[in-house]
Amino acid sequence: MNSSGQSSANKNGKIKHILAIRFSAMGDVAMTVPVLSVLVHKYPHLHITVLTKQFFRPLFSHLPNVTIYEADLNGIHSGVLGLGTLASDLRDEEIDAVADLHDVLRTNVLRSLFYFYGMPFKQIDKGRSEKKALTRENNKAFKQLKSSHQRYADVFEDLGFPIDLSEYKAPEKRKLLSKVYDVVGKQSQKWLGIAPFAQHRSKCYPEDLMEQVIADLSSKGNIKIILFGGGDSEKEKLENWEEKYPNTVSIVGKLRFTEELSLISNLDLMLSMDSGNAHLAAIYAVPVISLWGVTHPYTGFKAFNQPLENCILPDLDLYPKIPTSVYGNKYPEGYEDVMRSIPPEKVIQKILEIL
Repeated sequence: MNSSGQSSANKNGKIKHILAIRFSAMGDVAMTVPVLSVLVHKYPHLHITVLTKQFFRPLFSHLPNVTIYEADLNGIHSGVLGLGTLASDLRDEEIDAVADLHDVLRTNVLRSLFYFYGMPFKQIDKGRSEKKALTRENNKAFKQLKSSHQRYADVFEDLGFPIDLSEYKAPEKRKLLSKVYDVVGKQSQKWLGIAPFAQHRSKCYPEDLMEQVIADLSSKGNIKIILFGGGDSEKEKLENWEEKYPNTVSIVGKLRFTEELSLISNLDLMLSMDSGNAHLAAIYAVPVISLWGVTHPYTGFKAFNQPLENCILPDLDLYPKIPTSVYGNKYPEGYEDVMRSIPPEKVIQKILEIL
Protein backbone atom coordinates (compact mmCIF):
# COMPACT_ATOMS: atom_id res chain seq x y z
CA MET A 1 0.00 0.00 0.00
CA ASN A 2 2.81 2.39 0.94
CA SER A 3 4.78 1.87 -2.24
CA SER A 4 1.75 2.12 -4.51
CA GLY A 5 0.70 5.34 -2.76
CA GLN A 6 4.16 6.75 -3.29
CA SER A 7 4.48 5.72 -6.91
CA SER A 8 1.02 6.91 -7.91
CA ALA A 9 1.64 10.30 -6.29
CA ASN A 10 5.01 10.61 -8.00
CA LYS A 11 3.80 9.20 -11.29
CA ASN A 12 0.95 11.61 -11.90
CA GLY A 13 2.80 14.43 -10.14
CA LYS A 14 -0.49 16.18 -9.43
CA ILE A 15 0.16 16.86 -5.76
CA LYS A 16 3.45 18.55 -4.99
CA HIS A 17 2.35 21.21 -2.51
CA ILE A 18 0.10 20.40 0.48
CA LEU A 19 -1.40 22.89 2.89
CA ALA A 20 -1.59 21.39 6.41
CA ILE A 21 -3.95 23.25 8.75
CA ARG A 22 -3.55 23.10 12.53
CA PHE A 23 -4.52 26.06 14.70
CA SER A 24 -5.02 25.80 18.46
CA ALA A 25 -2.74 25.02 21.38
CA MET A 26 0.98 24.31 21.35
CA GLY A 27 0.64 20.62 22.22
CA ASP A 28 -1.68 19.98 19.26
CA VAL A 29 0.69 21.75 16.87
CA ALA A 30 3.76 20.02 18.35
CA MET A 31 2.12 16.64 17.67
CA THR A 32 2.17 17.38 13.93
CA VAL A 33 5.98 17.64 13.89
CA PRO A 34 6.87 13.89 13.98
CA VAL A 35 4.18 13.22 11.37
CA LEU A 36 5.42 15.91 8.98
CA SER A 37 9.01 14.76 9.55
CA VAL A 38 8.22 11.23 8.36
CA LEU A 39 6.14 12.62 5.47
CA VAL A 40 8.79 14.94 4.00
CA HIS A 41 11.57 12.38 4.39
CA LYS A 42 9.53 9.70 2.63
CA TYR A 43 8.25 12.01 -0.12
CA PRO A 44 11.11 14.48 -0.74
CA HIS A 45 9.31 15.98 -3.76
CA LEU A 46 6.54 17.29 -1.50
CA HIS A 47 6.42 20.81 -0.15
CA ILE A 48 4.31 21.36 2.99
CA THR A 49 2.93 24.73 4.05
CA VAL A 50 1.64 24.68 7.65
CA LEU A 51 -1.16 27.13 8.35
CA THR A 52 -0.78 28.03 12.02
CA LYS A 53 0.38 30.79 14.40
CA GLN A 54 3.64 32.56 13.59
CA PHE A 55 4.83 31.81 17.14
CA PHE A 56 5.15 28.10 16.29
CA ARG A 57 7.60 28.61 13.41
CA PRO A 58 10.66 27.33 15.39
CA LEU A 59 8.96 23.94 15.87
CA PHE A 60 9.36 23.21 12.16
CA SER A 61 12.70 24.91 11.46
CA HIS A 62 14.64 21.61 11.22
CA LEU A 63 12.29 20.08 8.64
CA PRO A 64 13.16 20.26 4.93
CA ASN A 65 10.47 21.51 2.53
CA VAL A 66 8.23 22.77 5.36
CA THR A 67 7.24 26.43 5.63
CA ILE A 68 4.82 28.34 7.86
CA TYR A 69 1.96 30.52 6.66
CA GLU A 70 0.73 32.76 9.43
CA ALA A 71 -2.95 32.58 10.30
CA ASP A 72 -3.92 35.91 11.86
CA LEU A 73 -7.25 34.70 13.20
CA ASN A 74 -7.77 37.67 15.52
CA GLY A 75 -6.87 40.20 12.83
CA ILE A 76 -6.98 40.15 9.06
CA HIS A 77 -8.25 36.53 8.90
CA SER A 78 -11.02 36.83 11.50
CA GLY A 79 -14.62 35.98 10.61
CA VAL A 80 -15.97 34.56 7.38
CA LEU A 81 -14.72 37.50 5.30
CA GLY A 82 -11.24 37.17 6.78
CA LEU A 83 -11.20 33.44 6.02
CA GLY A 84 -12.24 34.31 2.46
CA THR A 85 -9.19 36.56 2.18
CA LEU A 86 -7.02 33.78 3.63
CA ALA A 87 -8.30 31.16 1.17
CA SER A 88 -7.79 33.55 -1.75
CA ASP A 89 -4.22 34.34 -0.64
CA LEU A 90 -3.43 30.64 -0.19
CA ARG A 91 -4.72 29.84 -3.67
CA ASP A 92 -2.02 32.21 -4.97
CA GLU A 93 0.57 30.03 -3.16
CA GLU A 94 -0.20 27.30 -5.73
CA ILE A 95 -1.49 24.77 -3.20
CA ASP A 96 -2.40 21.43 -4.80
CA ALA A 97 -4.28 19.84 -1.88
CA VAL A 98 -5.31 20.56 1.71
CA ALA A 99 -4.86 18.40 4.82
CA ASP A 100 -7.16 19.67 7.59
CA LEU A 101 -5.61 18.35 10.83
CA HIS A 102 -8.08 20.26 13.00
CA ASP A 103 -11.74 19.99 11.87
CA VAL A 104 -13.31 23.02 13.56
CA LEU A 105 -15.75 25.67 12.36
CA ARG A 106 -12.99 27.80 10.79
CA THR A 107 -11.51 24.91 8.83
CA ASN A 108 -14.95 23.87 7.64
CA VAL A 109 -15.48 27.37 6.26
CA LEU A 110 -12.10 27.03 4.51
CA ARG A 111 -13.15 23.61 3.18
CA SER A 112 -16.15 25.19 1.40
CA LEU A 113 -13.93 27.89 -0.09
CA PHE A 114 -11.24 25.46 -1.26
CA TYR A 115 -13.95 23.21 -2.71
CA PHE A 116 -15.08 26.20 -4.76
CA TYR A 117 -11.48 26.56 -5.98
CA GLY A 118 -11.40 22.86 -6.93
CA MET A 119 -8.72 21.85 -4.43
CA PRO A 120 -8.70 18.30 -2.96
CA PHE A 121 -9.45 18.63 0.77
CA LYS A 122 -9.10 15.81 3.32
CA GLN A 123 -10.06 16.16 6.96
CA ILE A 124 -9.03 14.48 10.20
CA ASP A 125 -11.37 11.90 11.74
CA LYS A 126 -11.26 12.93 15.39
CA GLY A 127 -13.05 9.76 16.50
CA ARG A 128 -15.65 11.77 18.37
CA SER A 129 -18.04 8.85 18.95
CA GLU A 130 -15.23 6.60 20.27
CA LYS A 131 -14.05 9.36 22.59
CA LYS A 132 -17.59 9.87 23.80
CA ALA A 133 -17.82 6.14 24.59
CA LEU A 134 -14.50 6.26 26.43
CA THR A 135 -15.41 9.30 28.57
CA ARG A 136 -19.06 8.57 29.36
CA GLU A 137 -19.94 7.82 32.97
CA ASN A 138 -21.87 4.58 32.44
CA ASN A 139 -21.16 1.63 30.11
CA LYS A 140 -17.71 3.09 29.42
CA ALA A 141 -15.80 1.57 26.46
CA PHE A 142 -12.42 1.61 28.22
CA LYS A 143 -9.84 0.90 25.54
CA GLN A 144 -6.88 2.52 23.79
CA LEU A 145 -7.98 4.75 20.92
CA LYS A 146 -5.94 5.70 17.87
CA SER A 147 -3.28 8.31 18.67
CA SER A 148 -3.66 11.88 17.44
CA HIS A 149 -0.39 11.39 15.57
CA GLN A 150 -1.88 8.48 13.63
CA ARG A 151 -5.06 10.46 12.97
CA TYR A 152 -2.88 13.18 11.41
CA ALA A 153 -1.01 10.57 9.36
CA ASP A 154 -4.32 9.13 8.09
CA VAL A 155 -5.21 12.49 6.50
CA PHE A 156 -2.05 12.37 4.37
CA GLU A 157 -2.80 8.75 3.45
CA ASP A 158 -6.23 9.91 2.23
CA LEU A 159 -4.39 12.34 -0.04
CA GLY A 160 -2.28 9.47 -1.45
CA PHE A 161 0.76 9.70 0.82
CA PRO A 162 0.73 6.82 3.34
CA ILE A 163 3.42 6.93 6.02
CA ASP A 164 4.65 4.64 8.79
CA LEU A 165 5.25 6.61 11.98
CA SER A 166 7.65 3.95 13.27
CA GLU A 167 10.12 5.40 10.73
CA TYR A 168 10.41 8.63 12.70
CA LYS A 169 13.96 9.75 13.45
CA ALA A 170 14.26 12.42 16.11
CA PRO A 171 16.33 15.47 15.15
CA GLU A 172 19.67 16.04 16.80
CA LYS A 173 19.67 18.08 19.98
CA ARG A 174 19.60 21.78 19.19
CA LYS A 175 22.73 23.76 19.88
CA LEU A 176 22.37 25.34 23.30
CA LEU A 177 22.10 29.09 22.82
CA SER A 178 24.26 31.27 25.06
CA LYS A 179 21.24 32.81 26.81
CA VAL A 180 20.30 29.32 28.06
CA TYR A 181 23.65 28.99 29.85
CA ASP A 182 23.16 32.47 31.33
CA VAL A 183 19.83 31.40 32.82
CA VAL A 184 20.39 27.73 33.67
CA GLY A 185 24.16 27.48 34.20
CA LYS A 186 26.56 24.83 32.95
CA GLN A 187 25.54 21.23 32.24
CA SER A 188 27.34 19.69 35.22
CA GLN A 189 24.21 17.95 36.58
CA LYS A 190 21.36 15.94 35.12
CA TRP A 191 18.82 18.36 33.64
CA LEU A 192 15.23 17.64 34.73
CA GLY A 193 12.51 19.79 33.19
CA ILE A 194 9.32 20.15 35.23
CA ALA A 195 6.21 21.67 33.65
CA PRO A 196 3.70 21.63 36.53
CA PHE A 197 0.80 23.45 34.88
CA ALA A 198 -1.94 22.64 32.35
CA GLN A 199 -4.94 24.44 30.90
CA HIS A 200 -7.39 22.95 33.41
CA ARG A 201 -6.85 22.56 37.16
CA SER A 202 -8.07 18.95 37.00
CA LYS A 203 -4.93 18.15 34.93
CA CYS A 204 -2.44 19.79 37.33
CA TYR A 205 -0.64 17.89 40.08
CA PRO A 206 -1.49 19.65 43.37
CA GLU A 207 1.08 22.35 44.14
CA ASP A 208 1.85 21.12 47.67
CA LEU A 209 2.62 17.63 46.32
CA MET A 210 4.70 19.00 43.45
CA GLU A 211 6.64 21.06 45.96
CA GLN A 212 7.44 17.86 47.88
CA VAL A 213 8.81 16.34 44.64
CA ILE A 214 10.96 19.43 43.99
CA ALA A 215 12.18 19.65 47.60
CA ASP A 216 13.31 16.01 47.59
CA LEU A 217 15.02 16.11 44.18
CA SER A 218 16.72 19.47 44.74
CA SER A 219 18.43 18.08 47.85
CA LYS A 220 20.11 15.30 45.82
CA GLY A 221 22.70 17.73 44.45
CA ASN A 222 23.22 15.93 41.13
CA ILE A 223 19.97 17.14 39.51
CA LYS A 224 19.29 20.62 38.13
CA ILE A 225 15.52 21.24 38.16
CA ILE A 226 14.33 23.56 35.37
CA LEU A 227 10.80 24.89 35.79
CA PHE A 228 8.59 25.65 32.77
CA GLY A 229 5.41 27.71 32.67
CA GLY A 230 3.87 30.93 31.39
CA GLY A 231 1.85 33.92 32.57
CA ASP A 232 2.28 36.10 35.65
CA SER A 233 0.73 33.82 38.30
CA GLU A 234 2.74 30.78 37.17
CA LYS A 235 5.88 32.93 37.00
CA GLU A 236 5.42 34.04 40.60
CA LYS A 237 4.86 30.49 41.90
CA LEU A 238 7.87 29.07 40.07
CA GLU A 239 10.17 31.91 41.14
CA ASN A 240 9.10 31.24 44.72
CA TRP A 241 10.26 27.60 44.34
CA GLU A 242 13.46 28.76 42.64
CA GLU A 243 14.24 30.96 45.65
CA LYS A 244 13.30 28.29 48.17
CA TYR A 245 15.14 25.26 46.78
CA PRO A 246 18.76 24.82 45.65
CA ASN A 247 19.54 23.47 42.17
CA THR A 248 16.20 24.86 40.94
CA VAL A 249 15.69 27.53 38.28
CA SER A 250 12.56 28.99 36.67
CA ILE A 251 12.90 29.99 33.03
CA VAL A 252 9.52 31.75 32.77
CA GLY A 253 9.89 35.08 30.98
CA LYS A 254 13.66 34.62 30.63
CA LEU A 255 13.93 32.79 27.28
CA ARG A 256 12.48 33.19 23.81
CA PHE A 257 10.68 30.18 22.33
CA THR A 258 13.70 29.18 20.18
CA GLU A 259 15.93 29.29 23.27
CA GLU A 260 13.38 27.27 25.22
CA LEU A 261 13.33 24.62 22.48
CA SER A 262 17.12 24.39 22.47
CA LEU A 263 16.95 23.82 26.23
CA ILE A 264 14.17 21.22 26.02
CA SER A 265 16.06 19.23 23.37
CA ASN A 266 19.02 18.97 25.79
CA LEU A 267 17.06 17.79 28.84
CA ASP A 268 17.73 14.39 30.37
CA LEU A 269 14.06 14.07 31.35
CA MET A 270 10.81 16.07 31.24
CA LEU A 271 8.13 15.76 33.92
CA SER A 272 4.91 17.18 32.54
CA MET A 273 1.18 17.09 32.93
CA ASP A 274 -1.01 15.98 29.99
CA SER A 275 0.06 19.20 28.27
CA GLY A 276 2.20 20.87 25.61
CA ASN A 277 5.67 20.49 27.15
CA ALA A 278 5.37 16.69 27.02
CA HIS A 279 4.89 16.90 23.24
CA LEU A 280 7.76 19.38 22.77
CA ALA A 281 10.19 17.07 24.58
CA ALA A 282 8.95 14.02 22.66
CA ILE A 283 9.93 15.62 19.33
CA TYR A 284 13.57 15.26 20.45
CA ALA A 285 13.10 11.77 21.95
CA VAL A 286 13.68 13.19 25.45
CA PRO A 287 12.17 10.75 27.98
CA VAL A 288 8.86 12.12 29.30
CA ILE A 289 7.06 11.23 32.52
CA SER A 290 3.50 12.51 32.35
CA LEU A 291 1.05 12.89 35.25
CA TRP A 292 -2.61 12.41 34.39
CA GLY A 293 -5.73 13.67 36.16
CA VAL A 294 -9.27 13.21 34.83
CA THR A 295 -7.92 12.56 31.30
CA HIS A 296 -6.19 9.34 30.23
CA PRO A 297 -3.57 8.21 27.67
CA TYR A 298 -6.26 6.04 26.02
CA THR A 299 -7.77 9.19 24.47
CA GLY A 300 -4.77 9.28 22.11
CA PHE A 301 -2.87 12.29 23.45
CA LYS A 302 0.11 10.48 24.97
CA ALA A 303 3.44 12.04 24.00
CA PHE A 304 4.93 10.54 20.83
CA ASN A 305 6.89 7.27 21.21
CA GLN A 306 6.78 7.43 25.03
CA PRO A 307 6.03 4.15 26.86
CA LEU A 308 2.71 3.80 28.66
CA GLU A 309 4.56 2.97 31.90
CA ASN A 310 5.88 6.56 31.92
CA CYS A 311 2.28 7.78 32.29
CA ILE A 312 1.49 8.00 36.00
CA LEU A 313 -2.25 7.76 36.65
CA PRO A 314 -4.54 8.40 39.63
CA ASP A 315 -6.00 5.44 41.52
CA LEU A 316 -8.54 4.12 38.98
CA ASP A 317 -10.16 1.87 41.60
CA LEU A 318 -11.01 4.98 43.62
CA TYR A 319 -11.93 6.95 40.49
CA PRO A 320 -13.40 4.49 37.98
CA LYS A 321 -15.04 7.22 35.87
CA ILE A 322 -11.66 8.37 34.53
CA PRO A 323 -11.33 9.55 31.81
CA THR A 324 -14.23 11.92 32.47
CA SER A 325 -13.43 14.06 29.42
CA VAL A 326 -10.93 14.31 26.59
CA TYR A 327 -9.54 17.73 27.56
CA GLY A 328 -9.99 17.70 31.34
CA ASN A 329 -12.69 20.38 31.32
CA LYS A 330 -15.51 18.12 32.60
CA TYR A 331 -15.62 15.88 35.66
CA PRO A 332 -18.25 14.73 38.17
CA GLU A 333 -18.44 15.91 41.76
CA GLY A 334 -15.70 14.40 43.90
CA TYR A 335 -13.23 14.17 41.01
CA GLU A 336 -11.65 17.61 41.52
CA ASP A 337 -8.60 16.22 43.28
CA VAL A 338 -8.04 12.80 41.70
CA MET A 339 -4.31 13.55 41.39
CA ARG A 340 -3.96 13.52 45.16
CA SER A 341 -4.11 9.73 44.81
CA ILE A 342 -0.66 9.89 43.12
CA PRO A 343 1.88 9.92 45.97
CA PRO A 344 4.95 12.20 45.51
CA GLU A 345 7.16 9.21 46.37
CA LYS A 346 5.88 7.39 43.28
CA VAL A 347 6.76 10.37 41.06
CA ILE A 348 10.24 10.75 42.65
CA GLN A 349 10.94 7.03 42.28
CA LYS A 350 10.05 7.07 38.60
CA ILE A 351 12.22 10.13 37.95
CA LEU A 352 15.25 8.59 39.70
CA GLU A 353 14.69 5.30 37.87
CA ILE A 354 14.94 7.04 34.47
CA LEU A 355 17.71 9.48 35.41
